Amino acid sequence: MALPSTLYDKLIDIHTVCKPVASDQEILLYIDRTVLNEYTSPQAFTGIRNASRSVYRPKAALAVIDHVNSTHPKRTTTSSLQSENIQMSYFEKNCSDFNIELFDIYHKNQGIEHVVMPELGLVLPGLIIAAGDSHTTTYGAFGSIGFGIGTSDIEHLLATQTLPYQKLLNMKINISGEPPAGISAKDIIMSIVRNIGADGARGYAVEFTGPAITKMSIEGRMTVCNMAVECGARVALIAPDHKVYEYLKGKTRAPQNEQMDEAILYWQTLQSSPDAIFEKTIDINIRNIEPMVTWGTSPDQAVPITGFIPNPQKSKDPANQKAMERALKYMGLKPGTKLTDLTIDFAFIGSCTNARIEDLRAAANVLKGRKIAPQIRAMVVPGSSQVRQIAEQEGIDKIFIDAGFEWRQSGCSMCLAMNDDIIAPGKRCAPSTNRNFEGRQGVDSRTHLMSPEMVAAAAISGHLCDVRNMQPTHAF
Repeated sequence: MALPSTLYDKLIDIHTVCKPVASDQEILLYIDRTVLNEYTSPQAFTGIRNASRSVYRPKAALAVIDHVNSTHPKRTTTSSLQSENIQMSYFEKNCSDFNIELFDIYHKNQGIEHVVMPELGLVLPGLIIAAGDSHTTTYGAFGSIGFGIGTSDIEHLLATQTLPYQKLLNMKINISGEPPAGISAKDIIMSIVRNIGADGARGYAVEFTGPAITKMSIEGRMTVCNMAVECGARVALIAPDHKVYEYLKGKTRAPQNEQMDEAILYWQTLQSSPDAIFEKTIDINIRNIEPMVTWGTSPDQAVPITGFIPNPQKSKDPANQKAMERALKYMGLKPGTKLTDLTIDFAFIGSCTNARIEDLRAAANVLKGRKIAPQIRAMVVPGSSQVRQIAEQEGIDKIFIDAGFEWRQSGCSMCLAMNDDIIAPGKRCAPSTNRNFEGRQGVDSRTHLMSPEMVAAAAISGHLCDVRNMQPTHAF
């Protein structure tokens, strides 16, 4: 009889190539797939060349240009920054030399890696996927393990299809309660990150469970798993269910027909045992949560939109007090200020967290028939070319354009400002992204994370505001 086991432990055991002598040592883990980008891969390819190695399984890798490419409405192979052009050109050469499939900026499937992989059906329950990006945790929404790795690990993975891996502890976050009207998956995960802290899940693989997760759409689950890394989790998981199976049916790279039926029979076994042991369990009821907004320079520095900028003096932790004071100084804020009193300069809808079609529909529901404030520059960057195409077929692009948003091409864009989509020093941005670190959107830029709906509301009003006070004018 098999011992009770968590879903995480089951998948790790299945993929273990070599077990260590001692329990605290690394195992050798087989990796099913990897996705590469132009920013974190160059040194890995250089290392492989210098060692005269080949890529062990080229077909297990997909390469996507997303971090540094221009998102200008008129596609171009060149950027205004020479360093970006060099990165893209070198990436194209590396992929060609090592026979790795590449989605360049003109490819019909180009987009942000964590949007492209799922929409093609390349993320399947039970797989382990590693990539040179920390938000690879997104793939846990499908019952697969996804985690980010550094450049040296990318080289090791390309050369061997394995990685040395230190097993994590298991944490369960059980989410119950019916979310109030106007609450999104982004609000739920931001509330969780705030409650458990930026390091609350460090050293753990987090499995999200509960009725709120069961009712959530697949794209909502991707948002939750995407931002789990912001509370320290290296792995986020949600057990696959019928919603996952339906989402994957018909995806171009997913199993088809009888193979899909066989796959589903296996996927149905991918559940934590009822009596599986989790080293830590957290129960969260979301019936009273509100739309969330960050005020500081870490995703856990967040409060409900109806709240106020907190006072560091009320913190009992000296280290936290110091961090809060630094954040307030950087953000140009004073304790006690109402969030809704903060005016913004930029509004941005995009990123691997919130640039899927559901996100664009939700924002368009708020924007329909309205105009953004005159002092605001606003842009929307669809998560992929496929998302962009669907949005245009539904007329969503016209809603954004009529409201005053720039309708851009796909890419990471203003999430991390590696191209020319940058916030000016001292300016304040309301984005649907995942990180609000110092300088994340440009030198001395000020970032307030929120949901796409909240971004739309802020763009219309010109300041942070509660989207629940703006009745949607349209429904898709």
